[in-house]
Amino acid sequence: MTQPALTANELIAWVEKTSTGWRNLLAAHPEVLALPCDIMKVESVAQLLQHIVAVELRFAERLSDLPATDYTSIPYDSVEKIYATHDHAFALVHKVLASNIDWDHPIEFSTRVMGPARSTPKTILFHLLLHSIRHYAQLATLARQQGIKPDWGMDYLLMNLEAV
Repeated sequence: MTQPALTANELIAWVEKTSTGWRNLLAAHPEVLALPCDIMKVESVAQLLQHIVAVELRFAERLSDLPATDYTSIPYDSVEKIYATHDHAFALVHKVLASNIDWDHPIEFSTRVMGPARSTPKTILFHLLLHSIRHYAQLATLARQQGIKPDWGMDYLLMNLEAV
């Protein structure tokens, strides 16, 4: 019996839908960037978004065998700059998906928190994608508490739900 599986492209579509929703909401409400935020011990929503896109970019670079961008050089002073980093990261992800990468062969890299590490490209890719979704869910709670409600459904179920 074949078990159901979620593909990388399906998960990427969910992350892109979620990111686009946030990009649009933040473009309409740029004041959200300045809201205080205690997620990840950052001071503002802008810094949380920097963290989200920094992880996307730095892990996409690792998968691409490129040097990791210095975290502190990743801009977070505008919605446009934050999502330009996201777009760059996902352009790299799409190139990796089109390549002949061995998804199960471990690679070595360095992390900001744990230092040197090793994992498979498959694990790194899925971490990159699920990490974003997790923090966007936290951001949704914070935004609602400040009276700004995202106007799109964020659950994966809504990616392929048909009313009957």
